[in-house]
Amino acid sequence: MKTKIFIVALPALFLLASCGGQSSDSAKTTTEQTAASQSGEVLNIDTAATMVSWKATHKGGLAPRWGTIGVSSGSLSVEKEALTSGEFMINMNALYVDPASVTEKDKKSTDLEGHLKSPDFFDTARMPTAKFIITKVEPFKGDKKSALIADPNYLISGNLTLKDSTLNVTFPAKVEITKTAVSATAKFVIDRSSWGINYKSEGSPENWAISKDVEIGLSLSAKK
Repeated sequence: MKTKIFIVALPALFLLASCGGQSSDSAKTTTEQTAASQSGEVLNIDTAATMVSWKATHKGGLAPRWGTIGVSSGSLSVEKEALTSGEFMINMNALYVDPASVTEKDKKSTDLEGHLKSPDFFDTARMPTAKFIITKVEPFKGDKKSALIADPNYLISGNLTLKDSTLNVTFPAKVEITKTAVSATAKFVIDRSSWGINYKSEGSPENWAISKDVEIGLSLSAKK
């Protein structure tokens, strides 16, 4: 069985920031919740086929940046043709900035990667991993037109740990399950400052230069 989940944009998940105002579909954020009970078949995540993606912009939506981050381990559980639980670890030292997003002659994508890994953002030397743990999976009953993906059928909640903070986020997803595979797609926006990542965000002591909103995406794959 193969399992896929996509959410666009989980770190620099929360790092730089996605286009402020690019989407109104912000993930609902609450305090940390109890992890969903594991039931059914447990599938190990295929890290080679799994990734996290992110997109961010500077003030006013200028100079968008985007890239990916690798997933180092994890698992998903499926029972009676339904996703029931799961978790995965994100390797923040594998954070990548797509060179195509850095077009200024005086800037380099590798310099941005280094800055995002510094204490200004993720401090990967001290905290090299981020984590997502599913806490709830339920049918989607909201307004499908407001979602960033087409025809969502699930609402997924999970504890997202970035640096030393953990919050629960809820977002719509489209999940498709067959006898041999499970796939899911989702896209949502989070406020990086909620996790204490405040570098040059609106309201910070410095000039506001980087949007605090981040578009998060995630693609997971697990095989039976």
